[in-house]
Amino acid sequence: MRSTFLDLKDNKNTLLKKSILRHCITNGDYSIADLSSLLNTSVPTVTKLIQELIEDGFLVDLGKIGTSGGRRPSIYGLNPDAGYLVGVDIRHRHACIVVSDFKGNVVSMEEEIPFVMKSDEDAIKRISASIKGYFNKKGLDWTRVLGCGISLTGRVNPRTGYSLSFSTDENTPLDKQLEENLGVPVIIENDSRAMTYGEYVCGHGGKEKNILFINISWGLGMGMILDGRLFYGKSGFSGEIGHFPMLDNGKICRCGKIGCLETGASGSALHKMILEALSQGKASMLSPKFTNGEEVIIKDIIAAIKKEDVLAIEKVEEVGANLGRGIAGLINIFNPELVIIGGKLAVAGDYLMLPVKSNVKKLALNIVNRDTKIKFSKLGRLAAPLGDCMLIRSRLLGVL
Repeated sequence: MRSTFLDLKDNKNTLLKKSILRHCITNGDYSIADLSSLLNTSVPTVTKLIQELIEDGFLVDLGKIGTSGGRRPSIYGLNPDAGYLVGVDIRHRHACIVVSDFKGNVVSMEEEIPFVMKSDEDAIKRISASIKGYFNKKGLDWTRVLGCGISLTGRVNPRTGYSLSFSTDENTPLDKQLEENLGVPVIIENDSRAMTYGEYVCGHGGKEKNILFINISWGLGMGMILDGRLFYGKSGFSGEIGHFPMLDNGKICRCGKIGCLETGASGSALHKMILEALSQGKASMLSPKFTNGEEVIIKDIIAAIKKEDVLAIEKVEEVGANLGRGIAGLINIFNPELVIIGGKLAVAGDYLMLPVKSNVKKLALNIVNRDTKIKFSKLGRLAAPLGDCMLIRSRLLGVL
């Protein structure tokens, strides 16, 4: 593994260096005087630390800035060439890889790398080989990698390094097994939280410090930024909004409970609604495929929505109405500045968003709802893997 000051014991100077980098990550570029004031540290000390960070390759002198009068100060910011950060979002049948520089700019990416994650050692070796193989294919230098973030579906605890969905050795955390194969620091994360962090740092986040991210894909998940920090809960399994028991529909969820929000507001719910309607003889552009005994998958339904198929639109609006009911409750509880909707079904656009906003307006408290914006994800499919890159960077710097 590459050794840097980040690996050293947290003495006073190391902590100050990490603080300087944290400020540059969250708020941009600074002058020495500004950092001295923020850190309550003398100008000579900050000057020395910045010089060491430049020598380490993490900061760069961006030149002089204009002022209303007097001597123009130099400003300093993150050095994009400090090293690579790798983000890997593992989905049901494929993985998405993003390589970013230290500043968070995307260097390279590939969305459809065939891969199926299984609970065996061979899967760990295969995904590790795929990641390194991608670097070779793109002509990128693996020795410049600072760390790798990997997001997975299901219950993931990044603090312990275990995934309840994918486990090969109960005595060795998944992140440590991946580190052994990759030779760099690794953090694992739930896909919804990775999306949340990606949006917070590189997408819609901006100045908002209280953000809810709704991941509506095959399932329904959520990530939370509360007071500017990613929220995990006691066991690291926060955000299970899909299993909130709020629908009186009598449907059994995959978790075994009845009436979970996911049974009426998710890709799997939409899929079941469509199949039930087709079995009842409802007209749709999907009817011929269904009638011929071919499998109708969520990808087909999304394509039908884009082509303005009436049945597909009707059912996605039903999903949006259920989702709006859930979001209204979340707004009442958390009073967030921003709710972001992402995931596979976000491509439904206004067919999903309009019923969401309609039910939020109808069911959320006006005094709470008026300060909340609801938007679609800015990063789209990049949210999770880019979020993984930012997560490993923050872990290296001691932010998380």
